[in-house]
Amino acid sequence: MTRTELSRYLSEFLQISNYKDYAPNGLQVEGRSKIATIVTGVTACQALIDRAIELNADAILVHHGFFWKGEPEVITGMKQRRIKALLAHDINLFGYHLPLDGHPMLGNNAELGRRLDISDAEPVEDVAQGLIWQGRLDTPMSVEAFSARLNHVLNREALHIGQSNDEIQTIAWCSGGAQDYIDIAADLGVDAFISGEVSERTFHSAMELGVHYFAAGHHATERYGIQALGEHLAREFNLEHHFVDINNPV
Repeated sequence: MTRTELSRYLSEFLQISNYKDYAPNGLQVEGRSKIATIVTGVTACQALIDRAIELNADAILVHHGFFWKGEPEVITGMKQRRIKALLAHDINLFGYHLPLDGHPMLGNNAELGRRLDISDAEPVEDVAQGLIWQGRLDTPMSVEAFSARLNHVLNREALHIGQSNDEIQTIAWCSGGAQDYIDIAADLGVDAFISGEVSERTFHSAMELGVHYFAAGHHATERYGIQALGEHLAREFNLEHHFVDINNPV
């Protein structure tokens, strides 16, 4: 397919116009016009770009791309090296941030709920651009059992804050750096809230609000949406797809 066709399709499929975001969603660095091989990954770091070059990719699709609000506008240092590598090898870079968190079928939150076997998973309407999801476990689980499930699914040890002798059934979650949504989770009346990161203040909020908090890793909670998107594109348009998971413990 062509670069223009892919860009148009993703803009509509991910409904990028519905989100107020911190970076441009869509084509961020222009490469060759024909696309047959795509690489997906969480972040457009140098290691991902280098691997895409090795795989002869025509395009890279990421959740964390370039040109964030507040970052220096000059193209120097690390940013220059990344963009230089893309341009030198004529590789397109597409970035989709909040639209990939919120997509109802294959977004980060939809995929996280599916992998954790959470039933009745759905976004909370009219709150945080639909980025907070909620659902329930079919059977209540002990904190230890749910922690074990979370750790197994994400292949990392999540930080838990809360009383370990409680049971968990109702859950809210938001992938990435959404620890400050814990207040919203408390208002929803759920037993637990999952996100990627944790702050010093999160401990006190969780304890005083009576909500179990699981900091499961920014990268770990956002692996699955971009991977699912790549698989979707491969099926729909007969593209070659490689998901590259650059290890990140954060």
